[in-house]
Amino acid sequence: MVFRKPPDGGWGWVIVVVSFFTQFLCYGSPLAVGVLYLEWLDAFGEGKGKTAWVGSLANGIGLLASPVCSICVSSFGARPVAIFSGFMVAGGLMMSSFAPNIYFLYISYGIVVGLGCGLLYTATVTITCQYFDKRRGLALGLISTGSSVGLFIYAALQRELIELYGLDGCLLIVGALSLNILACGSLMRPLESSSSPQPEKMCVDKVPDQYFVYHEKEKTIEENISILEKGYIDEKCVNNVPDCKQDITLNKNVLSSININEKDTYKKKVVEQTNFCKQLAKRKWQLYLTYWKETMVLFKNKVFSALFVAILLFDIGGFPPSLLMEDVARSANISEDDYYMPLISIIGIMTTVGKLILGILADFKWVNTLYLYVTTLLMTGVALFAIPFAKSYLTLAMLSGILGFLTGNWSIFPYVTTKTVGIEKLTHAYGILMFFAGLGNSLGPPIVGWFYDWTQEYNTAFYFSGFCVLLGGFLLLLAALPCWNACTNQSSKLPPNTYSYKVASN
Repeated sequence: MVFRKPPDGGWGWVIVVVSFFTQFLCYGSPLAVGVLYLEWLDAFGEGKGKTAWVGSLANGIGLLASPVCSICVSSFGARPVAIFSGFMVAGGLMMSSFAPNIYFLYISYGIVVGLGCGLLYTATVTITCQYFDKRRGLALGLISTGSSVGLFIYAALQRELIELYGLDGCLLIVGALSLNILACGSLMRPLESSSSPQPEKMCVDKVPDQYFVYHEKEKTIEENISILEKGYIDEKCVNNVPDCKQDITLNKNVLSSININEKDTYKKKVVEQTNFCKQLAKRKWQLYLTYWKETMVLFKNKVFSALFVAILLFDIGGFPPSLLMEDVARSANISEDDYYMPLISIIGIMTTVGKLILGILADFKWVNTLYLYVTTLLMTGVALFAIPFAKSYLTLAMLSGILGFLTGNWSIFPYVTTKTVGIEKLTHAYGILMFFAGLGNSLGPPIVGWFYDWTQEYNTAFYFSGFCVLLGGFLLLLAALPCWNACTNQSSKLPPNTYSYKVASN
């Protein structure tokens, strides 16, 4: 289908609102999973590393499966995928309330809910990009705050529901709330022209006529005619044997001439179809080879290679606090009476503030977004090193706010990627980086939990997390120094015949 020009308004603002609430409803519980993490530790009695896999899978599996999510949205459209994913998220949360062990939660909460969130994220971003062009940055910024607001509200909501209805009741109620995604998804009306031909049909029309094979109906009609002729001859042979022999001889001569022509035509078309399939397979193989060649060229860019390492190490070290901060406070013997607000809620609200402020700073011409991103990484590493020295709710709350604000650097990450590889290669490079970001999200909390299981304290774990983030930041800073610019510009040039993604939002 051919999409019309983005209206930059109108029904697009409805899309922004429903996309905001979609991300709010789907990401609220997975991002605030730290509250559930404490209950799962008490309920199943497993180690912290093993239990942390549940939340890490829920947040990382969507990024790991981002290529599959893009294919689904491109094939079926944003609205069907959003509705189907709403069932996945709600069903996964409700199934988790009946989990008999931690391994069941890996599937119900980690994989089912995580994959549903990944599909919903891709659907909301795709439909928003279809409706906005000039105001696309503003629209994407508004819908991205839905997940942060969801983290802020769901952290307090889930704690309250656990006190009132227990862990199982909390998951059932949160799953029921997620069913509102179905209503939001039904409003994601695709921006398309119904009178325009579909691209598939246009592609078929361009295929030469000699590559078409027999139509199935025509073949069926020929077979039916031969069957009728055979039946007619058999009936005549029963009634009149002499005439039968003459008709058989005559029909054999006629049919043999017809069959020879049909066989030649059929063989010719089969050969042509085989050649066409071979050419198509060869072309696809060349495209795959070109894709991997371009990937290797991207990694020859020193800044991109350092960015790939930095995002992986940042998610390994920087993501665990949002999952484990509540348990850190409990391990520090902080009384629940001192709690004015869940630490995860503080992280959520400050992440929203960080996304907005860092996004605004990135728009200033005098601000180098790459150096701004490096600064957030280095400050995150320092804040992680300070967590073991925090022994009161106030200091943990301050560190949670700082970490939440710095986590808002996700809003400038697309800017950094664009500046590193250029707008032409943004889709290719961003997909690679998001895959490794999901890998870091999945590995970070279990690694920190394993450190606690080995040492029975969080100090070593957060020293390791801070070291990872600082290492990634310093590597990116070294690669971004001006002395590497000449080498980077030369190595980032791609061959003239480049392979371009067909983005889902186009």
